[in-house]
Amino acid sequence: MKKKWWQEAIVYEIYCKSFCDSNGDGIGDLPGVISKLPVLKELGINCIWFTPIYTSPQVDNGYDVADYRNIDPAYGTLDDFRELLNKAHSMGIRVIMDMVLNHSSDEHEWFKESRKSKDNPYRNYYIWQPPKPDGSEPNNWGSYFREGNGSAWEFDEQTGEYYLHQYSIKMPDLNWEYEPLRREIYDMLHWWLDMGVDGFRLDIFTRFKKPAGFPDTKKEPDVLLDRNGFVVDTSMCTHVEGIHELLHEMYTEVFGPRDAMTVGEGAGVTSENALDYVCASREEVDMVYHFELANRRRFAIPPEYFRKVQTAWADLMKHNAWPVQYLSNHDSARQVSCYGNDGNYRKRSAKLLATLIHTCPGTPFVYQGEEIGMTNVTYSSIEDHNCCYTLGDYHSMVQLGKSPEEALAAVAPRSRDNARTPYQWNSEENAGFTTGKPWIKVNPRYEEINLEMDRASADSIFAYYRALADMRAEHPAIIDGDLRFWLTDHPDVIMYTRACARETLLVIANYTDNSTPITLPDELSAHAWHRELTNEPSSIPSLQRGGEWMPWEVEVYSMAN
Repeated sequence: MKKKWWQEAIVYEIYCKSFCDSNGDGIGDLPGVISKLPVLKELGINCIWFTPIYTSPQVDNGYDVADYRNIDPAYGTLDDFRELLNKAHSMGIRVIMDMVLNHSSDEHEWFKESRKSKDNPYRNYYIWQPPKPDGSEPNNWGSYFREGNGSAWEFDEQTGEYYLHQYSIKMPDLNWEYEPLRREIYDMLHWWLDMGVDGFRLDIFTRFKKPAGFPDTKKEPDVLLDRNGFVVDTSMCTHVEGIHELLHEMYTEVFGPRDAMTVGEGAGVTSENALDYVCASREEVDMVYHFELANRRRFAIPPEYFRKVQTAWADLMKHNAWPVQYLSNHDSARQVSCYGNDGNYRKRSAKLLATLIHTCPGTPFVYQGEEIGMTNVTYSSIEDHNCCYTLGDYHSMVQLGKSPEEALAAVAPRSRDNARTPYQWNSEENAGFTTGKPWIKVNPRYEEINLEMDRASADSIFAYYRALADMRAEHPAIIDGDLRFWLTDHPDVIMYTRACARETLLVIANYTDNSTPITLPDELSAHAWHRELTNEPSSIPSLQRGGEWMPWEVEVYSMAN
């Protein structure tokens, strides 16, 4: 079966606000991205994904959209975006947009109209509920951002009702039950596709549907985080009955006829239920961004767990589904700090992690800065942080008696700000990101970690990423091959083969700070192997130098004919 273009792509996520500032205002912008397209082309990228760049008051860095059909002035204009599309396409780079369709900004014209009166034509674009008889909130749902009293409901004096906001008070949830809203959304999606956009990433797409009657959650509150009896329960608005009908309608109305690539951000999607969304015959979404390997609360991936998750997702391919490979994004901490060693083995572990996501089954998603090994950032004060989750969790902890120092130490390692510091282009002031004051502080390690210095090294991470891109293009087993793990009881080693009719590849990774002896299983040692790629500069392949693997060493071999 002929592969879709996105199955052979390498997607590069651009967090525009922190990528490249062209005008010195401290905020990355589209002209800045345009200027760096040749770098991405050199890296081997053939698709870029923009986090939201629509008009927005930036309460949640663009995930609060005030106008779905315009570009935020901080990033540029629609003409800038059209120029970017044309230049990217001329270089063989496709462009996908982030679509935030669970909620909008309260500054969107739809919501401004909706709150004017109960009989306004836009009233049902959002979710409004009357108070309980005592005037209190409709239920005990907590807001993920834990603003105000912690409730996911905000009272509106003008109409005497509450509106739902799972996230910020300024991000009211859209009402997907209302067909006129859905029709307006579909028309807007066609508008972007007509412009030339190649597809969409669908933000929290599993939460569009809300449970009938808005019942209280029975989940016990988190004593450190939940406030005033309002409980954050991630299951309440996830996988609600009827969600598949909504997604199928959107596919048949928009994505299917236009052959637009879609990747859903799948809160609550696991290998056990993924086929309900990504099996091609379901006609819902093409791929899903799951959190079984990487998420904000995980700081290690034991090899045993890595094998289990990858095997489960690879098995889905037998049912005409397609996985996503990633270890970090704009919502997480930096992968080399979480799952590698960002100290003595930063370069080597960054390459090892890159090898895993580029050679396991599925489409790799690279987050900006991974290709130079950018790390987590340490701020001395909560005032330096910007992330709504980080601020909300910090203040909840302080309110319950934690010291400011204890609270900061608890929230900082998992803060989304770790991934949102400006891109480190060089060792000049502000890492070459801007000539002005950056919107968020630059990681202090930029003088030792930046693109210019990395590319000057004979052992550059950037060059290694480029080699991985070449390998994906040259070796069909990476796209089509079956996945099989070996040494499945080894606590430190990740070893697997990717085999198709034309070839077999072998990946061996020492996922530890220690040197480790590795012996091939008899079934593999019976063959001759040719080394294709290594992150260890030694000229002698490890299989030929006694099987002793250096800390964080990874090598890729092809079976000799």
